[in-house]
Amino acid sequence: MHKAPYAADPASSRGREFAEDRDGARGPRSEFQRDRDRIIHSIAFRRLRSKTQVFVAPDGDHYRTRLTHSIEVAQIGRVIARELGLDEDLTEALCLAHDIGHPPFGHAGEKALEEAMSHAGGYDHNAHGIRTLARLESPYPERVGLNLTWEMLEGMAKHNGPVATPNWALAEVDRAFPLELGEWPSLEAQVAAVADDIAYDNHDIDDGLRAGFLDLDDLMELDFLADQFRKVERRFPHVARDIQLRELIRSQIGLMVNDVIHHTRANVSGMGDIAQIRGAGRQLAGFSPDLADEERRLKKFMYDRLYYHAEQIATAEKARDVVARLFVAYQQDPSTMPDDWFERLPTREPEKSRHIADFIAGMTDRFAIDQCRKIYGRAPEGLSNV
Repeated sequence: MHKAPYAADPASSRGREFAEDRDGARGPRSEFQRDRDRIIHSIAFRRLRSKTQVFVAPDGDHYRTRLTHSIEVAQIGRVIARELGLDEDLTEALCLAHDIGHPPFGHAGEKALEEAMSHAGGYDHNAHGIRTLARLESPYPERVGLNLTWEMLEGMAKHNGPVATPNWALAEVDRAFPLELGEWPSLEAQVAAVADDIAYDNHDIDDGLRAGFLDLDDLMELDFLADQFRKVERRFPHVARDIQLRELIRSQIGLMVNDVIHHTRANVSGMGDIAQIRGAGRQLAGFSPDLADEERRLKKFMYDRLYYHAEQIATAEKARDVVARLFVAYQQDPSTMPDDWFERLPTREPEKSRHIADFIAGMTDRFAIDQCRKIYGRAPEGLSNV
């Protein structure tokens, strides 16, 4: 397909932190295809299947996890990238990797690690995702990390824009392989960020309806959603309500994707290369102003009705306690960690605490619960709220 002049070009990549011998390379893949494949084959990516998206440790098979969410983000990102003439492989890789740094129990787990690590530089899931892929996930015999391209790491670091004050984990990677944190990233990275918004804005509604935390009357309080649902009712007046609601979600995603494509295309009109994208000094890929306003109202609604729902908060507090107690246990008696982690435990701070946080952050919800039960003899009841 035709590539836009401002697309990231794998043939012109700024390279990898560690030089690689391409003799006997495994298949005719571009540099960004190799990035994507390394992520898909990583242990960190597989663990996302049992990490919280919205609902903690869901018993139901139909609720989204970080893994299914990331796959859905990648589908949306590829559609937008294709229409804009961007590199689809880089966009997909960024979408697939964007949540790899999340600890167990989502934001509840992150809050616990932030508090536990306050003396050791704190914890940030985005920076930890980069740390995971650049340092912790090390399947190769001759180097650390997955050795991803500069464009891949840059996009992960800056998908939400320039980073003025990187935390210790991101700063550590940046010192070894400078990512120009003060500049805007590629359009592929910006598309990955807005694809994430589109996915969770709509799929969290779907899961909230399935769990009974939201209902149709709630959704109709938003004019934006009410207008879309009336259109669905007029088109499909005789189908079951649950099918109408699923059609609403699909319609919403389509509307948002088309808006991003048209608005972004207008923003980049006349730009001749990727340097102009990075030098624009602002976000170029995103919603039009009108839809951005509607999307902000939707997010506020979701926080009020779903994310801060009383049952969600109660469950999140129990989940936060699991992570906090694990951190204390490993600090007080590191021998309770698995042998390979215990043997590599630094003796000095802050390295010791960071090592413990690395171990906990990699856990799935289920493994964290099992470890808490193993160490303390029990785990909080009611950790699954659906």
